[in-house]
Amino acid sequence: MKDYFALKEKGTTVKTEVVAGLTTFFTMAYIIFVNPTMLATTGMSWDGVFVATCLASVVGTLIMALFANVPYAVAPGMGLNALFAFTVCAFGGFNWKQALGMVFICGLINIIITVTKLRKSIVKSIPESLQNAIGGAIGLFIAYLGLNNSGLISFSIDYGLTAEQSAMSFADLSASGALAHPAVTPGMAPFQSANLLLAVIGLVIIVILMVMKIKGAILIGIVATTVIGIPLGVTHLPQSIFSDAETVAGFKEVAFALFEGDGIGSLFTDASKIPFVIVTIFSMCLSDTFDSIGTFIGTGRKTGIFDAEDEKSLEGSGFKSRLDKALVADSFATSIGALFGTSNATTYVESSAGIAAGGKTGLTSLVTAIMFLICIPFAGLIGMVPGAATSPALIVVGILMVEPFAKINWHDFEEAVPAFFTVAIMGFTYGITNGIAAGFIMYCITKIFTKKASEIHPIIAGAAILFIVDMIIKAIG
Repeated sequence: MKDYFALKEKGTTVKTEVVAGLTTFFTMAYIIFVNPTMLATTGMSWDGVFVATCLASVVGTLIMALFANVPYAVAPGMGLNALFAFTVCAFGGFNWKQALGMVFICGLINIIITVTKLRKSIVKSIPESLQNAIGGAIGLFIAYLGLNNSGLISFSIDYGLTAEQSAMSFADLSASGALAHPAVTPGMAPFQSANLLLAVIGLVIIVILMVMKIKGAILIGIVATTVIGIPLGVTHLPQSIFSDAETVAGFKEVAFALFEGDGIGSLFTDASKIPFVIVTIFSMCLSDTFDSIGTFIGTGRKTGIFDAEDEKSLEGSGFKSRLDKALVADSFATSIGALFGTSNATTYVESSAGIAAGGKTGLTSLVTAIMFLICIPFAGLIGMVPGAATSPALIVVGILMVEPFAKINWHDFEEAVPAFFTVAIMGFTYGITNGIAAGFIMYCITKIFTKKASEIHPIIAGAAILFIVDMIIKAIG
C-alpha cells in the first residue's frame, strides 16, 4: 500500500491519509441526504437516489484514488442538482429520466474534451494572477459555506409595507404585488439557537487544536462537536442504523432508467424543446468543467499535490501526471452518476478539508470511498453527524486557503480588477463558475483596453465569450 500510493515519496503516512480521508468524508457527507431530498421533488425514489448518490461517490472517488492517486472526492454536486430538479424538471417540463439523459450526455462531452486535452489546455491558459485569485476565492467560498451552514449568517426580509398594507391579509398582499420585491438584508444571527452555539464551540475546538499543531485536528473537532451536540439536542441518535428493503427497491427503479423509452431516447422528439435541451446541457458542461478546474487549481497548486511534474505535463501529451489523471477521473464521474440514477457528479471542493488535514495521495480518497460504501447499509449511523459539527471545519479550511491572495499584486489595478471580480462574484453569488466567468471576462476587458490583447490566450477569450453567451441565453430564457 505504501508503495502503490507512494506515501514516502509524497511525505505522508498511512495514519495521516486515513485521518484525511475520514475528514473529507464527514465534511461532505451531507450530500447523501441532501441530494435525495432535492431530486425526490421530481418524482424519483428518495431511497433510490440515496443509493445512487453513494455509489456514484464511491466509483468516482475510487477512480481518483486508484488511477490518479490524488486526495480528491467525487459526488453529485450542489447547484447542479438544483438545475436538474427545478430548471429541467419543474420549469422545463421534462421527466426525471430525460433529465438523467441530459446529465449522461454532459458526461460524455466532458470525457471528449478531456481526452482531446481541451481541459488540460484550459488549466494551462489561466494566468498566474487569476490562478491565485481562484485559489483564494475558493477559500472564502468554503468559509462562507461554513458560516452559512452554522447559522451565523441571518437574512432578514423587509417588504416595506405601509401601515394600511400591514393590516391586509396575506392573500390580498400577494394579489396586489406588494410582496413581489422584498429587500433581503444579511446580518449576524443572535446566539440563541443550540445549532449555532454548537457550531461556535466546534470552531473554537478546531482552532485551538490547530494552533497547538495537533494532528487530525479537524477530524477530532468534528467528532468532539458531534458528541457535545447530544446533550444540546442538536445531534440526534438514530432510531435505526440500518437501511431496509425499500432502499434496494428504490435503487432498482432509478438505476439505468435513463435508457427506458421515456428517457434519453425521447429528448429530441419534440422540436420545440430541442433548444432548451441544448442550452441546459451546455450550462451543465460549463459549470461542471470550471467547478472542477477551479477546485484543482485552488487546492492542488498551493499544497504541492500537483507539483513540477504536473506543470511540465501541461506542455506535453498523454496522461502521465497526477493532474492529467485527475482530470480524466473527474470527466467520467458525471456519466457514471447518471447511469446509477443521480445528477452531475463532480470533484468536491470539500476535499480541501482532507487536504488541510494532511492528505496528499489517493489513499485519502480510498478511505473516503470506503466510507461512502459503508453508508449504504449504515445510513442512520452516518447521518447523526450534524451540520453544526462540519461547518466549523469548512471555516477553518477557508482560513488555510486564502494564502494565495498575498501573491496577487493589488497595487497594479490592471491585475487587481479581474482578481477582485473573481473573488467577489464567487463569494457573493455562491458559485465557483460565476467567479471564474467574471474573472475571465474582466481579464479580457482590461487587456483589450490597455492594448495588450495579444496576451489573452485564445482559450481564455473563447471561454469568456461562452460565459457571455450563457448569460445572454439565461437572461432571454
